[in-house]
Parts: sequence; C-alpha cells; structure tokens
Amino acid sequence: MIDRVFLEHPRKVEESYVEHAAFAGRFAWRLLLAAGAAGVHAVIPCLFEKTASKIVGELYAKTHNRGR
Repeated sequence: MIDRVFLEHPRKVEESYVEHAAFAGRFAWRLLLAAGAAGVHAVIPCLFEKTASKIVGELYAKTHNRGR
C-alpha cells in the first residue's frame, strides 16, 4: 500500500520520492505565481500581459513527456 501511494508514480518518471516532491513543489509554486499574475492582469490589463501563459508554457514543456 505505501509503495503504491508514495513510490509508484515517482518511479514512473524516474525520480525518487524526494526528487519528485521537490519537482512537484516547484511546479506548484510556479502555478501560484502564474495565478497571481493572471489575477493582477484581470484587474489591471496592462500588467503581466503574457506572464501567466509564459509560465504555463514553460511548465508544459518540462512535463508533457514525463513518464512515457
């Protein structure tokens, strides 16, 4: 059970649990930054015009082939 819950997925992307936790934590932080930029942009459209989409594009580039 512990193996399935905590270790199976990190192995699929060829990472240890700690490596995967660090990667996912950085990913979450970048998503929070993108969300903040998008929120500010919603109120003040001249600010952060491409920031959120740039961050999302970078994250996609890093993850779209993981685990294949």
